[in-house]
This record gives sequence, structure tokens and C-alpha cells, in this order.
Amino acid sequence: MIRRYLMAAIAGLFLLCTHATAADHVVYEGDSGPGKGKHILFIASDHEYRGEETCPAIARIMAKQYGFKCTVLFGQTPEGLIKPGSSLIPGIEAIDDADMLFLFLRFVHPEDPWMAKFEQYLKRGGPVIGLRTTTHAFNGLKGKYAYQNYNSRKEDYIGGFGRQVLGETWNPGLGAGHYGRNHKFATAMNVVPTQKAHPVLRGVKDMHAMAGAYSARPMPNSTILATNQVLESMEVGSKPIADKPPQPAAWVRTYQFQDGKEGRAFCSTQGASEDILSEGVRRMIVNATLWCMNMEDEIKADADISFVGPYNPTTFNFKPSITDAKPDEIQGWDTPILKAKK
Repeated sequence: MIRRYLMAAIAGLFLLCTHATAADHVVYEGDSGPGKGKHILFIASDHEYRGEETCPAIARIMAKQYGFKCTVLFGQTPEGLIKPGSSLIPGIEAIDDADMLFLFLRFVHPEDPWMAKFEQYLKRGGPVIGLRTTTHAFNGLKGKYAYQNYNSRKEDYIGGFGRQVLGETWNPGLGAGHYGRNHKFATAMNVVPTQKAHPVLRGVKDMHAMAGAYSARPMPNSTILATNQVLESMEVGSKPIADKPPQPAAWVRTYQFQDGKEGRAFCSTQGASEDILSEGVRRMIVNATLWCMNMEDEIKADADISFVGPYNPTTFNFKPSITDAKPDEIQGWDTPILKAKK
């Protein structure tokens, strides 16, 4: 009898701990599809472009339409509220069995144990996607991981994680920075004609991004898939600005971290929460996720990439769109993604 009560108490404690841990992240898991049995880890913490909206929106699509298990981590306050741009990002243990890493970060500096797990993933050549500000994901790291900062001057690791893994960092003086007036000029994205047969571009057309363009000079071993064109307003279909020639906006490459295995990477200088309202932008990102995982045979030009559940993104700026939400409040298919409380 005593043993039965003891086992029940242990089981109850286990469930309590599991629930407490689950509250700091969200998981979407599909029933079937080519992604069944595979795990994508999304990490969102930037303080302007609403990665906390983009990541769960794409995660729901990958889970519902393709069958992946998708875990989404967020920058948070010590009290467990979502805080875009925070370097406190609980749940990195999920990277241990991740088959894909999807990042929307900016200038974060997690603690050493977090970075250790992150680097273990890179050493095994895990595929990586980085959107928008992820080219400058890390800043303020100290000690043994300082070389991962966006402005790293380490001789064999210039530009840190962004440059060495994704192919570009943030360095306006060397051609990697804002291009045109952000918040004033939107961006058209155009497929590079010689790359139109690339699997990432299968079915992709009419890409319009609300976030302003970046200039970029991707690493030499990068294949540029799409370029951007600065527009004269925020309106879809507005005219391009003649004195702003196209810049690289999306590319793929192979990286190798230290003496580890090679891995595939995709980077786009777009991807803000309103950018993915464009079906073309959204399809490119979904396709890239599959390509990075060596699943290009599963990329279909007419695949259903509709949003799953309500998606009404907020316009990007430095003021958080929400300050009172916890990750588990967007669990499930039908909950609004980060709807402000009344």
C-alpha cells in the first residue's frame, strides 16, 4: 500500500515538473507526413522584427502540413513572460535531438551552458536557417564564446556565427547593413534567373516583404537564390528606386564548424512577421527548411502552406507588441499568435 502511494506521488511530481518545464516553450506536432519522426527547433528572440510571431507561424505549418514535431523557444523575463530580444531563452535542451535549427535572433548573449549546447549542434553539422537579424545573432558574449559575436575579429572566425555559418554578419562599413529607409520603403524579392530550378525556389513567385532591404556580401561559397529591390513606398507593387541596384536577399551554403561535420544553411535578410504574409516569401522559407534537411524530394510547387490558426502579425518596431504573454498561451492549432490581452 505504502509503495503504491509512493509511486503515485512520484508520478504526480513528474507530471507537475513536466508541466512546469513545458510552460517555457511551445510544441506543435503533426499527425502524419514526410516530417513525422523529425524534430525542428525554433528559437525566437529579436527586439524589432517580431520573430516571436514568425517562428510559431512557420512551426505550425511545418507541423500540421508536414508532420514534424516543432518546438519553439522564446526570449523571456525571469517570470516566464515572452520578452523579444532577451538573452534568457529557456529550453535549449531540446536541441539535443533536433534535426533542424530555425533561428530568428538579434544581439543575444546566452549563458555558457546554453552556448555549449548550441555549438555541439553545429559540430554535428545540423542544418540551420537564419532569418533577418540572425546574421547578427550574438553580441556581448564574454570569455570562451566571445568569438561567436557578430563583430568577432578572431583570425579564423571573422564575423562570428553569422558570417561563418550563415554567410553574412552586420557590418555596414563592409556592405552589410540597411539598404534604403527602413520602416519607409518595402522590398520586392526576385528570383535569380539562373537559380530558378533550385528546389528552394520551387513554386516561389511574387515575393513582397514589408521590412526594409539589407545590403549583403555573402561568403564566396554561397549560392544566391534571390535578390531584393528597394521600393519607393510600403505598398505592394510600388515602383523600385532606380539608384538602389539589387542586393542578395536569400542564399544557401554549406558550413563546417571547427572540425565537425558539414551542414546545410539557408539565410534570408527578410522574414519579419509581416513579410511572411506574402505567399512567395513564406513558400521560400518552408522550402528552405525542407532543403536544409536534405528533403528536397518533398518540396512540391503547389504544397499547401496556408497559415494554421489565426495569424494577424503586428507591424515591426522597437516597441514590443505584447508584454504579458507566456509561451504556453499559444499552444494548439487555433490560438491567436500573441494576441494582446484586454
